[in-house]
Amino acid sequence: MLTTVVVNFDITDDTSRDEVIADIQDAAGKFQGMPGLVRKNFLYDGDRRIRGGVYTWESREAAEKVHAVGGPWCQAIIDICGKAPDIQMFETPVIVDNELGTIRSAV
Repeated sequence: MLTTVVVNFDITDDTSRDEVIADIQDAAGKFQGMPGLVRKNFLYDGDRRIRGGVYTWESREAAEKVHAVGGPWCQAIIDICGKAPDIQMFETPVIVDNELGTIRSAV
């Protein structure tokens, strides 16, 4: 079953928008070809000082391997913002992809 993970974490007060975007651009390549990852959208909200990502995974198991609390990915977020990210996982039964013109059903 496809799984969507929504992750949010704080942007420190001393970090500019340009720094966040540069960090996102540097990090993007690390997700290319990642086993089990279908897609990742990076998020930025300067007004609320939040950044994060929306991930679509082939399975919950693949998602949990990366997003495990206490794992290296989670620790990297703690190193960036000083605290653990907010992580929410959802079963994803259907994806509408207007770019590809497809509807993908995981049921």
